[in-house]
Amino acid sequence: MAEKIVAELVANVWKVLVADGDTVSEGDTLVILESMKMEIPVHAEASGTVSALSVTEGSTLDEGDLICEIS
Repeated sequence: MAEKIVAELVANVWKVLVADGDTVSEGDTLVILESMKMEIPVHAEASGTVSALSVTEGSTLDEGDLICEIS
């Protein structure tokens, strides 16, 4: 079952550090968001493979938007 990583706040995607197919470990940084001039790292909540990356650098996210899935 895929683990869905979603945005917890309204933010811009500042940096994407993974790609589809990358293997990640729990705690790895997936993307860095920017909100109110603060950088917010988003970490993997489980180990696995990035199966669906839904963001690109510069895109805007609303709270609850899908960032990626890890399976």
